[in-house]
Amino acid sequence: MIKQGERVPDGAMLGELTNEGMLTHCVTDLFAGKKVVLFAVPGAFTPTCSQSHLPGFVVLADQFKAKGVDIIACVSVNDAFVMKAWGDSQNASEVMMLADGDASFTKAIGLQVDTAGFGGIRSQRYAMVLEDGVVTDLNVEAPKMFEVSKAEVILDLL
Repeated sequence: MIKQGERVPDGAMLGELTNEGMLTHCVTDLFAGKKVVLFAVPGAFTPTCSQSHLPGFVVLADQFKAKGVDIIACVSVNDAFVMKAWGDSQNASEVMMLADGDASFTKAIGLQVDTAGFGGIRSQRYAMVLEDGVVTDLNVEAPKMFEVSKAEVILDLL
């Protein structure tokens, strides 16, 4: 698993569907020179993710920006079309909705979990703070928990 002080993996890619079209981001380029809050959910449109996790970052986006955060990003092992639809349904215009369709980014940072019948390989629930692509804080949730990756907890770290 990626650790505090380590850099996001070179060459890791994430997708994003914007109003202008499909983008593929190399995470090292996307996060270069920026302060980033990156949080991951097991699945778009799922109960905790839709009722609590993403909404917390949407509501507190201005406070994150006021603390110098350049990018607030949500990643999930879903396709970019699902991530855009979920972001639109949650009024998440201040959050980059990033797709890890094949779980390659999630596997590269060692935060995958096999959910079997739920959806196969998914991401563990976590939130991290990155400075210029280097992890400064990483909060990974215990299975079926939602405590340490909440927006309020991450905001307090900044």
